[in-house]
Order: sequence, then C-alpha cells, then structure tokens
Amino acid sequence: MTYRLWGRPGWGSAIVEAQLAWYGLPFEVEPVEDLFKNPDAAARLRKVNPLAQVPTLEMPDGTVMSESAAITLLLADVTGSDTLVPKPGAPERARFLRWLVFLVANIYPTFTYADDPARFVSVSAARDPFKAATDAYAQRLWRQLDGEAGSPFFLGDRFSALDIYIDVMTRWRPKRAWFETEAPRLFAITRHTDAVPQLQAVWQRNVLSP
Repeated sequence: MTYRLWGRPGWGSAIVEAQLAWYGLPFEVEPVEDLFKNPDAAARLRKVNPLAQVPTLEMPDGTVMSESAAITLLLADVTGSDTLVPKPGAPERARFLRWLVFLVANIYPTFTYADDPARFVSVSAARDPFKAATDAYAQRLWRQLDGEAGSPFFLGDRFSALDIYIDVMTRWRPKRAWFETEAPRLFAITRHTDAVPQLQAVWQRNVLSP
C-alpha cells in the first residue's frame, strides 16, 4: 500500500513529499524531468494528470490526486492526524484554511505564469514585462502574508502544513535573501522549519538544505 508521488527535486512536489514523510506514510517518488524543457516529460505526466503538473499523487487504491491543498487536507483525513492540519473546531482552523488557500490560489499561480511566460503571452517583446509584473505582484502578496505571520511558526507555537509551504516556496523567486530583508517573519519561519528533525531527509533529497 504505497503512495506514488510524481515529482522533481525542489519543485512543488517537495511540499507533498514533506507531508508524506511527516506522517510516516510509505511512498516512492516517480521522477519527472524538467517540464519546461522536455516535451516528453510533460506527455508522460499528462497520462496521469491532464495538466501535467507536480505534485501529482497516486493513492494506494489507484486514485489520482492533484492540487497540493487538496492533497494536504486528504492526507490529514487519511491519517486521522491533526499535526499538520488543525482539526474542525480547533481555534486556529479558520486561520489555517484561509492562508492555505491564499498560498495556493494567489501566490502559487504567479510561478505558473511567470516561470514560462511564453505559454501565456504570444508576443515575445511582452514576455519580460509580463514576468516582471507578475513577480512584483507576488512580492506584494508575500509582504501581505508576512504581516499575518506568527512566531516561531505561522500559527504561533503550532507547526503546520503552512510552514512546509512557506519553507519550500521561499526557495523560489525572489529567494531567501529577499525574504530576509523584505519579509523577515516568513524568513524566521523558514529557519525554524529548516531545522525540523522529521523533515531533514526531505530537504536533502530536494536540495533544500539550509
């Protein structure tokens, strides 16, 4: 009864890999080559997930799950654990759900659009301005999130899946050095999450060592 995670080191699949490891669920990683550079890789993944995106998770019963937030909530249900997702009725539940959806609905798509603007902007000369504008918008969103962050973790003393998202996503543009000066609360959260013992092997496999 093994989970199969389609992923690539350092990409969004690391968010789900960290959760699988945290819960102690048996899983294997199905390596995905660079989807922006290898059409064959996208075609292969598209057979499982029509959007050809990672993370894509094959459940032990053969069910295919995509969308990291959906996977996050489902794994909490499957394990019956509230260690990463506050259970219904918990005082921090609403706050958790709000900012989980904020991350996946607002910040995450900025990478989808700006990583390869050619997929969305047909005029070559417009692609660099589009990417710059999208990155600037993402930074504005990160600053908003920083204003809501607790300490030492996003929900305060309570570690959650939000901290895993923040740890992985702050490795991407504009990268950690920007967060240290422009979003210091989020940067502090990453330093604490980097050090979580249960996730060390995941960070190393995903080239996410501090």
